[in-house]
Amino acid sequence: MSTTARAQKAPDTRGPVRKLLTSFGFQILAALVLGIAAGLIGRQLGATAENPNGLSATLDTIGNSYVTLLRAAVVPLIFTAIVASISNLRRVQNAARLAGQTILWFAITAFIAVIIGIVLGLVIQPGNRAGEGLETGEPYTVGTWWNFLLGLIPQNFLGLTVNTSPGAADGTFSSSVGFNILQVIVVAAVIGIAALKAGKKAEPFLIFTESLLKVIQRVLWWIIRIAPLGTFGLIGSAVIKYGWEKLASLGWFAAAVYIGLALVLFVVYPILVRTHGLSIKQYFSGVWPAVQLAFVSRSSIGTLPLTERVTERNLGVPRSYASFAVPLGATTKMDGCAAIYPAIAAIFVAQFFGIELNFVQYLLIVIVSVVGSAATAGTTGAVVMLTLTLSTLGLPLEGVGLLLAIDPILDMGRTAVNVAGQALIPTIVAKREGILNEELYNAPREGLPFADDSGDDDAPEADAATDKEPVGAR
Repeated sequence: MSTTARAQKAPDTRGPVRKLLTSFGFQILAALVLGIAAGLIGRQLGATAENPNGLSATLDTIGNSYVTLLRAAVVPLIFTAIVASISNLRRVQNAARLAGQTILWFAITAFIAVIIGIVLGLVIQPGNRAGEGLETGEPYTVGTWWNFLLGLIPQNFLGLTVNTSPGAADGTFSSSVGFNILQVIVVAAVIGIAALKAGKKAEPFLIFTESLLKVIQRVLWWIIRIAPLGTFGLIGSAVIKYGWEKLASLGWFAAAVYIGLALVLFVVYPILVRTHGLSIKQYFSGVWPAVQLAFVSRSSIGTLPLTERVTERNLGVPRSYASFAVPLGATTKMDGCAAIYPAIAAIFVAQFFGIELNFVQYLLIVIVSVVGSAATAGTTGAVVMLTLTLSTLGLPLEGVGLLLAIDPILDMGRTAVNVAGQALIPTIVAKREGILNEELYNAPREGLPFADDSGDDDAPEADAATDKEPVGAR
């Protein structure tokens, strides 16, 4: 199979200093360092989560505004990308096997991650080493299997949800509008399938959807360009709000979680990459921009545009497949939030309350983590997944309150691993099915991978494999 790695471009005449300064990875790392410094300065000036000052308020506004921009673009991206990707399935063979392979590898990696979590929980025993001053408390949200099944049924065409809660003491109420991402995926998938069944009469709709997708992607590239600014605000605000002193009483628990995350990210994933004949270095250099943004934004959904972009442009996954697999993974592929964390946290709660778990309960942890990841879709995944695990095991839900104090600190690492896995699985499946553009995968990473070059306005080079050979061809 012959493919072109990249569109021909003029030679890069930038000097080494300019190349470094314009590198997306360098800009994110610089923003992380500056953000930490700004956060430490803010804490020295007396800023806390309860008593903010001008610096902390500015950092918080910058960070939250950037995440809001990302999330605002996610819903139209998911809808148009899934409709367009399903319409593209008519051009490939064995599309059902491609989807089946994706889901299978989601489950395999989740199984490995949850086993690691259980082993670490039993070896480190964080619940028996918990410090003083921990308080139990009811979780603010509870995940159940019934709610997950109901969540698959779209409440309206847009998957729109409105939450109303009592406000201040004056009796007023405040409402917030959100989207159930899993419902958006369901709606988009149904419409995409219906368009395929409609045949030629649906061609104008499909052409419009693909054109709209191009426009949305262009807006997303503009948002991604200012990611270093958002990173600066997010990490600076996190340092001020949470600090590291909150790790004191839950130090062993935090250590167990981060050891598990590191094992999955730096051991399990590289092994999978190497066993499929791919370069580990190229995988990490390709996915790292999305991992960095995920770490500071703490949102797989907010990072989705960047995750999809690096999966296509850096890792060589065809857009027609990546636009389906990455959004699906952003809602259901969560090795950090839905496998490692709930396993260690459930064992922590059991140890803290002096409850002995039996073999059946450990088996239930595995089943819940592998099967129940989708219950986290469109929500704060880790808390929902933990309450789902605890309720399935019959453990006290009050144990969730023990861990909420350091949840934001853990969530940074969890989300980074989630996103790394969401890019890994499409890459592995594309390699197994013979549609991975390996020239693009092995190409040098040259600065910002989202430049406004002419290649963005044409069919992506990574799709060449899909156009030339049917899926599964060798």
